[in-house]
Amino acid sequence: MKNLEKQLKILSENVEEIVPVSGLKEKLLLAQKEKRPLIVKFGADPTAPDLHLGHMVILKKLKEFQELGHQVIIIIGDFTAKVGDPSGRKKTRPQLSEKEIKKNAQTYLKQLGKILNLKKIKVFFNSQWFNKMKLKEVIEIASLFSVAQILEREDFKERYKNKIEIKLHEFLYPLMQGYDSLKIKSDIEIGGTDQKFNMLVGRFLQQAKKMPSQIIMTMPLIEGLDGKKKMSKSYGNYIGIYENPEEIYGKIMKIPDRLMIKYLKLLSDFSKKEIENFEKNFKRGIIHPKDLKAKIAFNITKQLYGKKLAKKAENYFTIAFQKKGIPKQIPEIKIFSKKINLPEILTKKKILSSKSEVKRLINQKAIKVLEKSGSKIIETPVETFQISIKKMAILKIGKKRFLKFILKNFS
Repeated sequence: MKNLEKQLKILSENVEEIVPVSGLKEKLLLAQKEKRPLIVKFGADPTAPDLHLGHMVILKKLKEFQELGHQVIIIIGDFTAKVGDPSGRKKTRPQLSEKEIKKNAQTYLKQLGKILNLKKIKVFFNSQWFNKMKLKEVIEIASLFSVAQILEREDFKERYKNKIEIKLHEFLYPLMQGYDSLKIKSDIEIGGTDQKFNMLVGRFLQQAKKMPSQIIMTMPLIEGLDGKKKMSKSYGNYIGIYENPEEIYGKIMKIPDRLMIKYLKLLSDFSKKEIENFEKNFKRGIIHPKDLKAKIAFNITKQLYGKKLAKKAENYFTIAFQKKGIPKQIPEIKIFSKKINLPEILTKKKILSSKSEVKRLINQKAIKVLEKSGSKIIETPVETFQISIKKMAILKIGKKRFLKFILKNFS
């Protein structure tokens, strides 16, 4: 491990709040004294199949702990996902089935591996202990809190004030997240600023059980593609870290200009000096917003997929958007009939999520057939749900997706 001051400087960078303020230094001193790594906790509920760039802010901080020799523990909240985290919610979350949760959790480890060294982390599913918990234990934990304490939480307070119902099971969520900290004896828990209350409950429970209490470190939230709400799976404004490189690059190029410096500081791996220079040149108008955004998009895509695929994504974007051409490498689908039912095949191949979405895009003339005429590209909106092709057809779906259909005998 590096010396204490160096660790403190690295680990404090970009952190919103540390509770207590002196806690990180005290924990690092304890680790040195006891000659052991700190146990650093992060939990994620598989309420959707994708982790996103908002999670990446936290994962990059966990990576710093990992590289400094500390033990990162990931809690996959497969049980807590059944309850649903009420943090920042104005109404009760819809409850997910066990089947949906298991399906969503399947790729979480691969996604975590985009940032963290999977060989050095420990992973627990919290159903391991909650499935075995008896009602007596639930009552014991619940008895440590009053309703008044739970209602101190801002989102609950707001809902109670506006007479928006709060289901009883929602009160249990912070206790359950806190119980995770008890089980793994965490020294530090990291989460977004919206998780502060939940993480403080973990600290309180450890204290109540006469255990060394965790400190909490909150990381800034980043806004999503709408530029307003926090990036969230629930709001549909997120950029998934497991999306293909072209999607990630293209979506980052769509973020509002005012978010660029925040993305630069929290998500890029440029040096501190490089970031300061970019920020200074951007504010002085020396670097164009589009050029800075391209650097950020390339850097983040490179971290997730490597330089080669990031370059490919950059070229794809340049041709498809700036030069308004057809990229060389686009997804191909082989077909056996000269007639294609678009709603059926685009949903079957998971290009779009539903037949109704395909039909809506067709009605909006947002799906087009592309043809070359000399150096020009002619875009013809698809008028019907069924199209005919001869040997090959290229579709443009919306502004950024391309698809090539190839009749099998002519491939």
